Amino acid sequence: MLKEDVMVVFDQDPAARSYLEVILTYSGLHAIWAHRIAHQFYKHKFYFLARVVSQVSRFFTGIEIHPGATIGRRFFIDHGMGVVIGETCEIGDNVTIFQGVTLGGTGKEKGKRHPTVKDNALIATGAKVLGSITIGANSKIGAGSVVLHDVPDCSTVVGIPGRVVIKDGERIRRDLDHQDLPDPVAEKLRKMNLEIKELQRELAAAKGEKQHVGKNL
Repeated sequence: MLKEDVMVVFDQDPAARSYLEVILTYSGLHAIWAHRIAHQFYKHKFYFLARVVSQVSRFFTGIEIHPGATIGRRFFIDHGMGVVIGETCEIGDNVTIFQGVTLGGTGKEKGKRHPTVKDNALIATGAKVLGSITIGANSKIGAGSVVLHDVPDCSTVVGIPGRVVIKDGERIRRDLDHQDLPDPVAEKLRKMNLEIKELQRELAAAKGEKQHVGKNL
């Protein structure tokens, strides 16, 4: 598993140049390894030791992962500063998240209160995924999005609140162009603008007909 954690860095980050560089300098990798230790303490009910390990890791990496979170294989955190992963999070295999991502709760509810992220999902910079919701397999969350509801498999979500803008039954690419995300609000405004122009044309035509009839009378 440790080897897989290193290899996924080379797979996902074109800036990675050597094993030594990755092992010694990648804070996301350090946070994941520290979490694997803390999680073992947590499962054996050594809660205090688990929190100590996670807080030391947070101090050095800037990434906060609660020891209770369940994380699958080949999990990759790119850059990572400001990432927060809550206690009841469940993260599948081959998941990638970027800096500033929050997988958090929405209040003081009990039980399962954090997201479930399925295999091959990607969550981009600054996205907030809140509550006991599910992010489907092969789905992508755009940068800065706030997701409060379940996301189907093979979907792309953007906006505040997050809206599904792409959904199909085929496996989607795991890369995400953060500069060229669809904007559902802008698209809706564009459609409304076209409808208003059409209504204006119809109104103008109706006024023209009325004036023409008035002159004839």
